[in-house]
Amino acid sequence: MHKKSHHRRGGRAASRSHVALLGLLLLSLTVQPAYATGGTFFDGLDTFNTARWHKADGWTNGNPFNVGWRADHVTFSGGFMSQRLDTTPCPSGCSGKPYAAGEYRTNDYYGYGKYETRFKAAKGSGLVTGFFTYTGPSDGTQHHEIDIEILGKDTTKMQTNYFVNGVGGHETLVNLWFDAAEGYHNYAFVWKADKIEWIVDDIIVHTEYASTGNPLPSLPGKIMANMWAGTGVDSWLGPFTYPGTPIYAKYDWIQYFVL
Repeated sequence: MHKKSHHRRGGRAASRSHVALLGLLLLSLTVQPAYATGGTFFDGLDTFNTARWHKADGWTNGNPFNVGWRADHVTFSGGFMSQRLDTTPCPSGCSGKPYAAGEYRTNDYYGYGKYETRFKAAKGSGLVTGFFTYTGPSDGTQHHEIDIEILGKDTTKMQTNYFVNGVGGHETLVNLWFDAAEGYHNYAFVWKADKIEWIVDDIIVHTEYASTGNPLPSLPGKIMANMWAGTGVDSWLGPFTYPGTPIYAKYDWIQYFVL
């Protein structure tokens, strides 16, 4: 049996009237932000699908990221995508940073719906394994983002966060009932206009609601997965010391679908 599996979702029942069809069409137009370009997909991450994804390469985010992104630090083998952090060939080949790491990002932009992945996080002080949506100045937009992050200093917790117009500060630490660095688990968020639900192994673990003065993200973003080491944020991530051998985060699959 192939090791990968995901929930099968049946199609909607056919409408019995033109009015119902029109209603469904209008609903679909309201739940997707205007310039979302990506549709439902399931990617088993068996190979590098260049039609859907690209690898960050030859640049860095700047602080607090203490890594330069390299395409050769995202690899595929045995049905998994691995993201590697090491010192090769740094700093000359790592955008001036002391470490190299990998980031995988979609070509298209995605709006309201369910985002889900299955991964095993990297363990160690100063590290972050992330799965998130992002759009910002590099895309010609305001910064909107929704985050799932496993902080390597304590991989029994998941951090959630979101940004609207570049403003974050919505961090919540969720206690997990397992060690995210010891095995593969499913992590998801459901993004709607009025709320965001974060889900672990099909259990809702945290919800944020839209309210007056506290808007939720509303701009479509690229789906991203990365692993990196931080600098200057020891109070958040803890100090990072390279152990002398490569560090890995591994992803089994990623999917997105419109609810």
